[in-house]
Amino acid sequence: MNRYTTKFNLLIFMLLIALFRLITLNLYPLTDNTEARYAEISRKMLELNDWVTPWSDYAVPFWGKPPLSFWATALSFKLFGVNELAARLPHYLCGLLVIWLIWQWVAQRSRAQAFYAVVLLSGAFLFFTSSGMVMTDMWLLLGTTLSMRGFWAAVSAERNAEKWLLFVGLAVGLLAKGPVAVVLAGLPIFLWMVVCNKYSVVWKSIPWIYGSLLTAAIALPWYVIAELHTPGYLNYFLIGENFHRFVTPGWQGDLYGSAHNFPRGTIWLFMIADWLPWSFLFPALLLWLWRKGKITKSPATDRDWLRYLLICGLTPAIFFSFAGNILWPYVLPGFPGLALWLSAWFNNQQAVDEQSRNKLLFAGLTFTCLITLLIMFSLPLLGVNDNKSAKSLVALYQSQQRSNDEQLVYYGKRPFSASFYSQGKAQQELDLTTLDRRIASENIFVAIDSEKRSDLPAAALNHLQLVGERGKYQLFHAINKGPSQSSAQNVELSYNR
Repeated sequence: MNRYTTKFNLLIFMLLIALFRLITLNLYPLTDNTEARYAEISRKMLELNDWVTPWSDYAVPFWGKPPLSFWATALSFKLFGVNELAARLPHYLCGLLVIWLIWQWVAQRSRAQAFYAVVLLSGAFLFFTSSGMVMTDMWLLLGTTLSMRGFWAAVSAERNAEKWLLFVGLAVGLLAKGPVAVVLAGLPIFLWMVVCNKYSVVWKSIPWIYGSLLTAAIALPWYVIAELHTPGYLNYFLIGENFHRFVTPGWQGDLYGSAHNFPRGTIWLFMIADWLPWSFLFPALLLWLWRKGKITKSPATDRDWLRYLLICGLTPAIFFSFAGNILWPYVLPGFPGLALWLSAWFNNQQAVDEQSRNKLLFAGLTFTCLITLLIMFSLPLLGVNDNKSAKSLVALYQSQQRSNDEQLVYYGKRPFSASFYSQGKAQQELDLTTLDRRIASENIFVAIDSEKRSDLPAAALNHLQLVGERGKYQLFHAINKGPSQSSAQNVELSYNR
C-alpha cells in the first residue's frame, strides 16, 4: 500500500479522475431545469445569432442571468456541434482554469501547499460535479478567484502587476452572475481590512479609480446594450433577481422558476455536504491531533494570509445565512479560499507524515469519484434520466415521426430538455381547448404528464394512439382519419396495460 501513496502516484490518480470526468460528460442527458435550460438558451443564442440577449423561448428573453456562460456554451456548440459534451465542456475547462490559477499562484510560496490545495479543491464534491454541469456558477467562481488573487497581489506587493486581476475578476463575475460577484469579492476585503486593521494598506495599494474604470469598460457595455435590446431587463435583474431574491422569502416575482424558502442558516448545511469528503475527514484528523496534543500552530508571519483565505472561504456561507432563497451551489465561490487555508494548515502539521497525508487525500478523492459513479449509474435505474430529461421521449417521437408536419406538442409547460433535444421544434399548449382542437384536426404527437391525462375530454382520446411512455410522460399520436371505436378501445387497453 505504501508505494501507492506517493505524491507522484496521487498526481497520476488526479489526472485519471480528471480524464474520467471529461469522458463521462457525454454519458448522461441534460436534465431539467438547470442544465437543459441553460443549454437550450445557449443553443438559441447560436441559432438566432443573437449574442446580446439570452432567450428562454423564441419570444421570451431570459433576464435571470448575464450571458458569459451562455457565450461559452454557444461557442462550444459552434465548434463541436449541439450535444451534451459540447454543452458541458466549457464549464469543465473553466474548472481546470480555476485549478491552474490556484496552483500557479500558491506554488511560489510553497509547492506542497499548492499541491494540497489543488487536491482539496478538485476532490470537493460540489466542485467536482459542478465542473461538468451546465451552470453559471463555475464562471462566477472564476471571477471571484481572479479577484481574490488580484487583491492579495496588491496588498502583499507580490507580483504587483497582478493587482489588476481584482478588477478583471469583478468584470467576469458581473458578466457571469451579476452584482452578487461584487459582494462575494468585496465582503472578504472589507472583513479582512477590519480584522487585521489594514485600512491604510487596502486604501493605498489598490488602484480603486482606474481599476473600477477597467471593470466598467469590460462589463458595463453589455448591460447597457441588453437594456436597449430588451427594455425592462435592468429593472427585473437588478431589483428582482438581486434584491427580492435575497431579502424576500418565497419571492413570487421569479419569471423563470420558483423561489426557495429555506430556514435561515441552511446554507451551512449545504456547505458541509458540498465540501465532502473533507468536511468529515479533516475534523477527524483535527480531533486525532488534539487528543495527542500534537497540533502545530501556523507561523505568525502567515497570520494575515491565512485570515484572508479563511474569510474568503466562509464569506458565501456568512452572506447567504441571511437568505432563505438559496441553492446548493451558492457556497462554491468560497472553495478556493477553503482549499488554500486548509492546505496551509495541513502542510504545517508536523505530526502527520507525508505518506499519511497522501493516504488521506487519496481516500478523499476515491470517495468523491465513487459517489459520482454511483450517482451516475443509479440515475437511469431510478428513472431519473427519463423523469428529469425529455431526451428519450424526443428520440421516441423522432423514431415514429413520418413527416415534418407531425409536430411534438406538450400539454402544459414544455420541459427545456424537450426544446433542446428537438432543436427548438417541440411545442407546448397550455390551453386545453386549443389542444383538443389540434388533436381533432392535425396529425401531431402529444406528450402528456400521466397525472394530467384525465384532463383530456373523451372525444380527444378517440383520436389518440399510445406510442410509449418515458418517465412521467406518455406519448400519443393523434391520427385524424376517422378512427373506429375499436381504435379508441385500444388506446385505453394500452394505457391500462
